[in-house]
Amino acid sequence: MSKFFSSKFETLEPYVPGEQPQDRKYLKLNTNESPFEPQGVLGDLVRRQTWYLNKYSDPDNRALTEAIAKAFDLKYENVLVTNGSDEALNYAFMAYCDDDHPIAFPEITYGFYPVIADLNRIPYDVISMGEGLTINYKDYCDIGRNVVLCNPNAPTGIALPLSEIEEIVRTNPDHVVIIDEAYVDFGAESAVGLISKYSNLLVVQTFSKSRSLAGARLGFIMGDELLIQDLNTLKYSTNPYNVNSMTAAAGILSIGDKTFLNHTVKAIQYNRRQTVLMLEERGFEVLPSQANFIFARADWISGEELYRRMKDKGVLIRHFDHPLIDDYNRITIGTFDQMKTFVSIVDEIKQEMKKAGELHEDE
Repeated sequence: MSKFFSSKFETLEPYVPGEQPQDRKYLKLNTNESPFEPQGVLGDLVRRQTWYLNKYSDPDNRALTEAIAKAFDLKYENVLVTNGSDEALNYAFMAYCDDDHPIAFPEITYGFYPVIADLNRIPYDVISMGEGLTINYKDYCDIGRNVVLCNPNAPTGIALPLSEIEEIVRTNPDHVVIIDEAYVDFGAESAVGLISKYSNLLVVQTFSKSRSLAGARLGFIMGDELLIQDLNTLKYSTNPYNVNSMTAAAGILSIGDKTFLNHTVKAIQYNRRQTVLMLEERGFEVLPSQANFIFARADWISGEELYRRMKDKGVLIRHFDHPLIDDYNRITIGTFDQMKTFVSIVDEIKQEMKKAGELHEDE
C-alpha cells in the first residue's frame, strides 16, 4: 500500500471474488451465475436506452421500484433499488451498526459480511456453526444485537425455514434483522411476507442469480418504510444515481417476466438434483442445498486438490481455505450438459489418480 493510505484501513482484508481468469476458455462453475441468457428482448430494450445516456438516470428509480413493489405486493415506500445487493447490505450495515450496535452472523457464510463490518469499523460476533454446517436459529433469538443471515446460506446452500426466521425477527424487536435472499428463488421460503408484521426486518434480493442479470449489477432491499427512509438518506448522501438507465430498463422487464423466472428456476432445480445423484454415486457427500450451487466433498480427494485438477482441465469451481470447509468445494449448477461435463471430468481425475497409484481400487 502507499504511504498515503489511511491507517484506519491497514488491517482491512478485502473480499475476494470468484476468479475470472482470461488465459483460456473455462467452464465456469465458480461464481453462481445463471447459465441461461436473459430474455432476448432485453437487448433491444437496453439498446434503446443508449439514446438517453447523455441524461442522468432517475435517482428515485421510480418505475423500477414500483415494478418491484407490485411484484412483491408491497408499497413503493417499502423498496430501495441498489447497485447490486452488496450496496444494499453496505447501506444496512452503515445505517444500523456501530460501537453500541454490533452485528452477528455465522462463522461460515457470505464473505462480504466481515469485510463490510471492518470497512465501516463495526464490531461483530461470529456465531459457531451447528452440526453439518447448519445454522442453529436459537443462537440468534434474543441475541441483543443486529443480525444478518444469508438464506439459503452461502456457501453451504442450506436454508432455514420461514418459521425459524420469523422467530429470530420476533425475539429481537430492538435490533434490525437482515435476511439476504440472493438464492431464495431456488427453493427456500422468502421472508418478504413478514415485512408488514415486523418493523425491524430487512430483506435483500438480487437480479444476479435467478434472473440472469449478474452483469447488470442490480439489487434491492425491502422493509418497513421508516427503514427504507433511513437507507435512502445514506443513498442520497453517497450515490444518488446508483442505478444506470439501461440496467433499470432491464430490471423492469425482468421483474415482470414470471415465465422466464419459473423456467430457469425449475431447470436449475432439476440439474441440481441430477448432479447430486451423480456425485453421491461417486462417493461425494453433498450438503442439502436450496440454492443454485452445491457444496460437496469426497474422502478420496481433498477439496484443494479437486479444485486444482479441475482448473487444469478447464473447469472452475470455488474452493475456500477456511479450516471448517477446506475439504469442500462450491459448485455452481449450470446446464445439464455442463454438469455432465463436470462429472465426466471428476471421473477422469479419479481414473488418473488410480493409474498413478494415488487411490486404491475400493476408493
